[in-house]
Amino acid sequence: MTVTITHNGEIAVVTVDNPPVNALSQDLRQSLWDAAETLDNDPSVRAVVLICAGRTFIAGADVNEFGKPPMPPHLPDLVKRIERATKPWIAAIHGSALGGGFEIALGCRFRVAVASASVGLPEVRLGIVPGAGGTVRLPRLVGPALAADMVTTGTPVAAPKARSQGLIDAIVDGDLEKGAIDFALAALAHSLPLALSDRAVPAVDTAFWDKTAKSVATRAKREEAPLRALACVKSAAEADFETALAFERETFLQLRGSDQAAALRHVFFAERAAPRPPELSGASPRPIRSVAVIGGGTMGAGIAASLRDAGLPVTLVERDQAAVERGLANLQAIFDGAVKRGRIDPETAVARMAGIAGTTDYARLADTDLVIEAVFEDLDVKRAVFTQLAAICRPDAVLATNTSYLDPDHIAAFMTGRERFIGLHFFSPANIMKLLEIVPAASTAPDVLATGFALARMLGKIPVRAGICDGFIGNRILKVTRAQAERLLLSGATPQAVDAAMRAFGLPMGPFEAQDLGGLDIAAFQRKAARARGETPFAPIADRLCEEGRFGQKSGGGWYDYAKGDRTPLPSATVTRLIAAAADGTLQRDWDEAGIVDCIVLPMVNEAAKILEDRTALRASDIDLVKIHGYGFPRWRGGPMHYAQARGLCEVVATLDRLAEDGLAEHPCDLLRQSATSGTFEVPR
Repeated sequence: MTVTITHNGEIAVVTVDNPPVNALSQDLRQSLWDAAETLDNDPSVRAVVLICAGRTFIAGADVNEFGKPPMPPHLPDLVKRIERATKPWIAAIHGSALGGGFEIALGCRFRVAVASASVGLPEVRLGIVPGAGGTVRLPRLVGPALAADMVTTGTPVAAPKARSQGLIDAIVDGDLEKGAIDFALAALAHSLPLALSDRAVPAVDTAFWDKTAKSVATRAKREEAPLRALACVKSAAEADFETALAFERETFLQLRGSDQAAALRHVFFAERAAPRPPELSGASPRPIRSVAVIGGGTMGAGIAASLRDAGLPVTLVERDQAAVERGLANLQAIFDGAVKRGRIDPETAVARMAGIAGTTDYARLADTDLVIEAVFEDLDVKRAVFTQLAAICRPDAVLATNTSYLDPDHIAAFMTGRERFIGLHFFSPANIMKLLEIVPAASTAPDVLATGFALARMLGKIPVRAGICDGFIGNRILKVTRAQAERLLLSGATPQAVDAAMRAFGLPMGPFEAQDLGGLDIAAFQRKAARARGETPFAPIADRLCEEGRFGQKSGGGWYDYAKGDRTPLPSATVTRLIAAAADGTLQRDWDEAGIVDCIVLPMVNEAAKILEDRTALRASDIDLVKIHGYGFPRWRGGPMHYAQARGLCEVVATLDRLAEDGLAEHPCDLLRQSATSGTFEVPR
């Protein structure tokens, strides 16, 4: 049974048990409707407590029903049925009450929760708006300002804060069911508050809506749902309840079928699947209770901070005491910055630092469960580190390299116990970026690979298994992105036009702005290594910039000029001169925004198809996650693979062929041509 009814004197307890997250399936909706009918007709009942079994309250809609026609009873009708019950309902919340789950709670007359619970309306993250009265009831409960913030960001609110804001009525200490029953009995001794649908929306300043719309538009960039959600809250404030409810439902239905909603659903399912790939079925991870990080530079400190955020004790190892002190200072700066931005309080920062021990002595790692190397990207240096680690650490300790380009098999070539070795490619800043490429070496044991995925879950990161090649998944595509950007310059585009087009496409910054921020010398170092391997990287202008000492913002000039103390990119006469020299004899063309985007994004798709073809990635959705979480590809476009499929693979192939005929891209690979027939990427087995 998904719903059971028990009685505690005059209080009925309706318990939802629909594992794993009590999602609002059709069966559950019907069972709740039937419970409301039954209890309304039971004269012995004066109030109803709605509580859930398992690890959470109703967490939202049933994802298995996404994209399918809804079946009655529809959620808006169920919320209304609970709200209009003759006996008041009290939602007793633990875990998360999100989306439809919180809308159910808003239909209840009261809401109580344990301190660890959270509530929210995250629908905008799926490209839609609440569809069962969330945008209409919420401003009647807490006012338009808080309601607008919640529905346009989708950010959940922790129970203590929710209590202070009026989202819930009480925090329950101890047993939730008993606390909710006691609350119900106390509430019955007083006049009941009006149902939310019968309340008025508090007035706001006349400038509120325009000011909020500008703020939401800036934050949302080109996402549609946040502004549409704000319009629903505005409708709730200006129209009667039923009119506003109809407006919300119409908006919900319009957005549900939109391209953005389809893209965001795709990402949602990809993210859910990522931590538990089918190829790890049956493999159990090794325990992770203690971790060491070798190297306290920018990357090592970020990794260590991420580990401390997850509550793991960390040993930071450096080559000498001065480097240890610098590494600890880097970590202190990270936690101080988190305090300044309000992410943690000062006491938490002190506790995070207290869990870090700095040392130069590898012997202190003899009993460590996991060691992550984050030293300079040099093969000999990394090999030396792992030779030491293999001799000192327990045979069952997992040893990981954070390399972003080097072959993990080459790094581990001379170490003993290679089955415990794995690549863990964090993205900088590692304490912020959510992507973790997990790169098994040839000898990596299945339980070690499983440990990499378990670590990602502990750190709250999106894990993607990547095969071994130069750059793995993300940086391999990045090389194509940069090469295509230079081809555009050689054929008549300017850095400003390229960057503007890619920003308009949805990226946070264009390829040249990004290179200037990160430093052109890093990619130059990788190209030098590639040439040493006999490869011929394409970067005719970037190489010249580096020869002239233009490494980006840190040197005062890269693809752009920068005034001292100012990071605003300025057009550069030097860059214009270098482009003209490199482009001598190349056919020039007038590039529009769409053409620039095609010349960069579609070759990225082609390279991604090659990555599928050679099984560097096992799923097209994995590539989408890498580009979204590691490189800023717009989430609302679903990643490059989803974007290509939504646009039409036949059109992608035809456009690439035209670019290739003009010498501006490679012809589509075999897998991309084959996939165009079916319209979806055919993943080789």
